[in-house]
Amino acid sequence: MRKRSFFGLSKPCFHYELATDSVADPVAIPTPETVTLYIKQELKRTSTSLKVGTPVKTGQRLVLNEGDDVCAISSVTGSICAIAPFLADFGRAWTAVTIKTEGGEAQDTEFSEAAQAPSLETLNRYLAACPGEPDIEPLMDEGNPVHTIAIYGGNADLLIDTSLFVLKNNAEAVNSGIEVLRKATGIEDIVIVVPEESVQNYSGHLDARIQSISSAYPYAQPLMVVYHLTGRLPDEKGMASMGVHLIRAEAVAAIGQAFSSGRLPVEKTVAVIDKSGKKHLARARVGTPVGKLLATFGVEVNDQDKIIFGGPMTGNAIYSETLPIAPDTDAIMVQDKSVIPLYSDYPCINCGDCVRICPANVPVNLLVRFLEAGQYNEGADLYDLYSCIECGLCSYVCVSRIPIYQYIKLAKYELSRITSAEEMNEQ
Repeated sequence: MRKRSFFGLSKPCFHYELATDSVADPVAIPTPETVTLYIKQELKRTSTSLKVGTPVKTGQRLVLNEGDDVCAISSVTGSICAIAPFLADFGRAWTAVTIKTEGGEAQDTEFSEAAQAPSLETLNRYLAACPGEPDIEPLMDEGNPVHTIAIYGGNADLLIDTSLFVLKNNAEAVNSGIEVLRKATGIEDIVIVVPEESVQNYSGHLDARIQSISSAYPYAQPLMVVYHLTGRLPDEKGMASMGVHLIRAEAVAAIGQAFSSGRLPVEKTVAVIDKSGKKHLARARVGTPVGKLLATFGVEVNDQDKIIFGGPMTGNAIYSETLPIAPDTDAIMVQDKSVIPLYSDYPCINCGDCVRICPANVPVNLLVRFLEAGQYNEGADLYDLYSCIECGLCSYVCVSRIPIYQYIKLAKYELSRITSAEEMNEQ
C-alpha cells in the first residue's frame, strides 16, 4: 500500500483498492443466538412499543414509541430479551435492543405494501436503518434542493473492499436502486464515482454516468468527492447546500434489493482485516457480535490489542468483541498491541508536517491549539475548520503523536450540536 521513491518521500502515498484487484467472495456468517440493534434515540422512559418478551419478525421496523421516525430494522425473527441505554461516540445517547433468535424465519410484510409506490417518505421510513444507511433526509430538504446524486463505488478509508465489491458484483441491484431514486426524487443527474483505473469495469453496465477520481488517498473522502464534482468544499451547512448528495454504492444496492424483492435487506458485507493486514470478506446479519466474525477467520484478540471499526486512517476503536456490527460497519480491523502507535499530550513542536501534508491546505498546527483548548468557534472562524476533509493524514504524520483527527471530529460535532440547540431555541 505505501510506496517510496528511490530518493525518499516527503509525503505518504497510499492507494485505494481497485475493481481490478481480486477479492474472494464473502464468507457467510451463521445467524447468531442474539443480535443487538441500535435505535439512535435516547431511552428517556420505558418504551411503549418495545418491551422484553415482545416477538419480532425479520424486516420489522422497531421504534421506541408509536409515531417515532427513528428506528432499527430487525435482522432476525425472535423475541426481545433486553432494552438498555447505549453510549455511542461523542457521548451520544442511543438505545440498544437485543433480540434472541428463533429457529424459524418469519418476514414482516409492512414494507412490501409500501414498496409498491417508491417515495422519499417510504425510503426515509424504512431504508435509513438498512445496510449502507442511506441518508434520505437531505433529499427532502426543500430549502436546499439537490440536483445531483453522487454514488461512490469505493470506500473512504484504506484496505476496505466493501462498497467496491458490492458495485462490482451487484450491478443489477445498483441499477434497480438508481431507478428507485430517480422515481422518488425526480433527479435525473446521477453520477457514479469510481477510482480512475476502474472506469472501464463499469462503463455500459450501470444506468448512470461514470466519473473517475484519483485512486490516491484521500481523494475518495466524501468531501474530496464533492470538491472533485463541484470545484469547492461544503461549508458548515453541509453538502446539500451545494446541490449535491453523496450516497454509498452499498446503500443504493440495498434500496434496489428492497424494492425488487419487497423485503428489507438485513445482511451486511464487512471486510475483516487481521493483525497481519490480510483482508477477508464476510456476510453477516446486522447486529451480529464482532467476535463471531473474528472467530470465523481465526483472529485472536489478546489483552491490549485494538479492535477498530473502519480503516487505519479514520476508524474508531471499540472496547469489546461483544459489540455488534451496525448497518454502516464496513470493516473490522485488529491491531496487535506491539504495533499500536501511542497518542500523547506532548506539545506541538511546530515541525509543519501536518501543514505540508494537508490536502485542504488547512493551517493544522494553529487550528489544533484552539481545538485542544475547547475553543471550537475560534478555531472554525480563524483557521478554516470546515475545510478539513477528515482524512487523518495529519495525525498519521504528527511527530508529537497528538490526536489531531479526533480533536477535529469532536469540534465539528460540538459545533453542530450547539447550532442545533440554538435553532431549536429560536423556534
